[in-house]
Amino acid sequence: MVQPQARLPKALLLITTFMLAGTGCAGTPGTAAADGGNVVVACGATEEWCAAMTAAFTAATGTGAEFVRLSSGEALARIKAGREDPEFDVWHGGPADGYAAAAGDGLLEPYVSPDAAVIPDRYKDADGTWTGVYVGVLGFCGNTRILGEKHVPVPESWQSLLDPALRQNIGIAHPSTSGTAYTALWTQVTLHGGPADGVAGAMDYMKRLHPNVLQYSKSGAAPAQQVARGEVGVGIVFSHDCLATREQGFTDLQVTFPSEGTGYEVGGVALVKGAHNPVSARKYIDWALTPAAQEIGPEVRSYQAPTNPRARRSDKTADLATLRLVDYDSIAAGAHKQELIRRFDAEVAKAPKS
Repeated sequence: MVQPQARLPKALLLITTFMLAGTGCAGTPGTAAADGGNVVVACGATEEWCAAMTAAFTAATGTGAEFVRLSSGEALARIKAGREDPEFDVWHGGPADGYAAAAGDGLLEPYVSPDAAVIPDRYKDADGTWTGVYVGVLGFCGNTRILGEKHVPVPESWQSLLDPALRQNIGIAHPSTSGTAYTALWTQVTLHGGPADGVAGAMDYMKRLHPNVLQYSKSGAAPAQQVARGEVGVGIVFSHDCLATREQGFTDLQVTFPSEGTGYEVGGVALVKGAHNPVSARKYIDWALTPAAQEIGPEVRSYQAPTNPRARRSDKTADLATLRLVDYDSIAAGAHKQELIRRFDAEVAKAPKS
């Protein structure tokens, strides 16, 4: 398991000397005696974000924390594999459709935190299976230098990504491992009429996009790095990942949003069913919903919008009110996830580049 890293904001550098509490013996879930005073987190955001969160939680509560950084699909697979003997207590970060899929498989334990009362209903599951901690918007990350050389304008629509001039010049992850890529796939389902009528249209769009995709990466943030290195001209990513990459000195990067409408993620936090440290896990979830926790992101270049209305928003966070957002149904997206991933893999990803 990965422990908090050294790449933390200045305010958190003083935290690095804490000692993680030892893991106690397992007992009846939900009792203090069963809890080892330490929490193990499957973390679905960036390495820096995960390290900052676990370190700040320990500093605020005195409870030890460890994390393993996993993409959404990997986290779901690991939690499913550990059903009988969970390796994680909490899942934190990554799109809520993954949490909905996990809930459908009976992998999460409902917990309505008292701190969830201020979180808007659209950002949480009604029975407390998961609660939203941030909102990230899907967009395009364009390299203006590369696109200029190809005489292609910075894309501002899904349709513009189908331009033959962009052949093998688009980066996107694979939806089986990446919540970002699955958000893009479900966005197409929504734009084409929803799960009842839009699956065929979504698959047709992805097939038409396929010749322009250089490769399907494992991580949703990886295409932003591809764009920064000039390997591709455009990446389909959450906009905050492009902005964070630009701040690393890649000034040719530009964020745009599709005019037809775009999807978004509600990054969640949830209690893993059968957690070995349920008391510490609930404490972690309570803390993750507070303004203090949700204001940490911008310190490590994670500019998602907080779900707690009392948390300060960075001026670099996308203004959701100005964007055309699709009606993104996390529950439906989670319910259809495995079916759509199988179809994407069989019909799109394995197809030859025509």
